[in-house]
Amino acid sequence: MSDAILVTGAFGLVGRATVAHLARLGAPVVATDLDTPANRRAVPAGVRVRWADLTDPVHVAELLSTVRPATIIHLAAIIPPMCYSRPALARAVNVDATRSLLETAATLAERPRFIQASSIAVYGPRNPHRISGLLTAGTPVRPYDLYGQHKVESEQLVRDSGLGWVILRLGGVLSVDIRLDTDPNLIYFEGVLPSDGRLQTVDVRDVAHAFAASATADVVGRTLLIGGDDSHRLVQGEIGAATAAAMGLVGALPPGRRGDPDDDDGWFATDWMDSAPAQRALGHQHHSWPQMLAETAQNVGWKRYPLRLVAPLARRYLERQSPYYREPGGYANPWEAVRRKWGAPEADRRIA
Repeated sequence: MSDAILVTGAFGLVGRATVAHLARLGAPVVATDLDTPANRRAVPAGVRVRWADLTDPVHVAELLSTVRPATIIHLAAIIPPMCYSRPALARAVNVDATRSLLETAATLAERPRFIQASSIAVYGPRNPHRISGLLTAGTPVRPYDLYGQHKVESEQLVRDSGLGWVILRLGGVLSVDIRLDTDPNLIYFEGVLPSDGRLQTVDVRDVAHAFAASATADVVGRTLLIGGDDSHRLVQGEIGAATAAAMGLVGALPPGRRGDPDDDDGWFATDWMDSAPAQRALGHQHHSWPQMLAETAQNVGWKRYPLRLVAPLARRYLERQSPYYREPGGYANPWEAVRRKWGAPEADRRIA
């Protein structure tokens, strides 16, 4: 076995940050992802890459026999909202590819440590009017949507694999590298979510630190919740508004709709978490929410001033693009809005 650290999904948001973090540490990182033009352009200088389709068992076998990793950091996934429009592909990537990786890794002469990227989506909708505590690793899982179900199933595969494993359940991962050409699907999706839903965010660089630290820390057999420090305990409506303001788009985002306090399923699968055990084990929290906003403003730079001028126009445009524009009722209805835009989000209760 080599001492290589294999990172799957290496050119997604978390993957890019994790590969870059490992490379800065001088770790023998090997990146793998689909061979696409965009991914080829994203390869950092000096990083080894093995292109592979993890839904193809032949590709998986060739990948692991060539790299023979000491650690696998498994980040490849199809996440909301796109998982709702392509449920079969989402299952193939999120569950079946995980199974294939685990089964193949178990046949290696020296079995690697397997670090699984999971999500607080495993807990299902969280009504803050009836729930006051923090999420912990011991909070019962109750997946509502297919993404949460996929993560629950994948976690069980990992625990049953016979490998040394670590599971990291991620909060709301954000980056200070803001793009003005953000995917309209993501803007629409943010508007779907109840504005008073609780969410603990975390800087993607801190997530990368957590995954890198998990490769060597004494955390085998543990499930840890990865969030930012206490300043990251926010409600959904605060996040977009504060980020837009940091960019100069003060008041550009319409306020959205609050969630129904009497409907426990009418909320998204987010909440505040107890990330103290993860911080003690991995020491990953380095960027507070105020620091992220300051960096966002710095990164946008001089563009903040013209953006401030167009903020009123942006607000009128975004109000008309809202999933609830001229919709009757006063509360957010996230799952129905998802169903109209992307398809049925619910988990398959025959499997969950």
